[in-house]
Amino acid sequence: MSGMTVTERAHDISAEFEFLDDWETRYAHIIDMGKANPPLDASERSEDTRVRGCASQVWMVIEPENSDHLKIRAESDALIVSGLIAILIRLYSGAKASEIAGFDAMSFFDEIGVSEALSAQRSNGLASMLERIKSVAGTEAAAG
Repeated sequence: MSGMTVTERAHDISAEFEFLDDWETRYAHIIDMGKANPPLDASERSEDTRVRGCASQVWMVIEPENSDHLKIRAESDALIVSGLIAILIRLYSGAKASEIAGFDAMSFFDEIGVSEALSAQRSNGLASMLERIKSVAGTEAAAG
C-alpha cells in the first residue's frame, strides 16, 4: 500500500469487507489479519509504548519514516485487537502524517461494519489506539 493515500487505502479495505456477508465472517477475517501481524521485539513492549485505555495489552511503536511519513507497528495479546491493529497498520503505516491527522477513522470503522459489533471496552481501546496515532501524526504534521 506504499504510495497510496489513506483514502485510497480505506477504499481498498472497505472493498475487501464488502465481500464479507455478516459480522461472524468479518470477525474471522479480522482475527486472521491479526494473526499475520508481525510481533514487536520484546524490548519494544514497554510502558512507553503501551496504549492505555485498552482492556487488553496493546503496545504501539510509531516512528517517523521518510520526511513526513509515519511507520506504525503494534501488537496485542488479544486476537480481535490484533486484527484491529492490522487494519490500522494497513490504513496508516507509511502514510503522510498530515493525511493520518485529517482522516476520520471512526467513521471508516463504522462504514466497514466493525464499530457496531465491538464491545464498549473494545471500542474504547480502538479510540485509544487512534488517539495515540492521531497525536503523533498531528505533532509530526505540525513539525513538518
